[in-house]
Amino acid sequence: MGKSILIVDDEHDIAATLAYALEQEGWQTLVAHDGRTALDLAGAHPTPDLVLLDLMLPDLSGTEVCRTLRSQEHTKAIPIVMLTARNDEIDRVVGFEVGADDYVGKPFSVRELVLRVKAILRRADQPDATGSELRFGRLRLDAAGHQVWVDSEEIPLTALEFRLLSTLLTRRGRVLTRETLLHDVWGHDPGLPTRTVDTHIQRLRKKIGPASRYIETLRGTGYRFRASPEMAG
Repeated sequence: MGKSILIVDDEHDIAATLAYALEQEGWQTLVAHDGRTALDLAGAHPTPDLVLLDLMLPDLSGTEVCRTLRSQEHTKAIPIVMLTARNDEIDRVVGFEVGADDYVGKPFSVRELVLRVKAILRRADQPDATGSELRFGRLRLDAAGHQVWVDSEEIPLTALEFRLLSTLLTRRGRVLTRETLLHDVWGHDPGLPTRTVDTHIQRLRKKIGPASRYIETLRGTGYRFRASPEMAG
């Protein structure tokens, strides 16, 4: 069975165009023209493999839909690509902060969007080569379950925050530039400012609290997860 993609857009012609292009790739599509219908379809079994989510909807905002999907156990790991005519940097940052995996401004190339969807689905299908569970000092990360604990407290992370932390942890001791993180965590959107990485690192540090000292800032370069917990002092 092909992948299932939920298209959420109140513009019927755009939704139909996207559905046709995605189905040509062998994927199944579901379509919702408002936020509440989107939540119902996303919560049904089986859940979609990816959501294309318009920011401007007639009832709920796309950010609210995204936030709700990320807060529910059975939908929190679904990749989400936001579609919007509002292409301001602040909208991009807000979209990523509530858990979007990618952000495409309208008007967009359908072919480019299909390629982005392929890249995200391919990334989601890649098995975790490091094993399911990683322990590092006070931090424990379960790759298969997309769960993180600091000491005995489970820390709720968005899918993007989880991928950012996992990337840093599995490459501990290595310097990762902002450009490297944009490429490997975000899929490298050329229009995405590098300070988006700083925003997410700041939010991640706040969430993981005492384990934040494992993430080292290298001024003018990027970030490094310390090679051993003892190096964090």
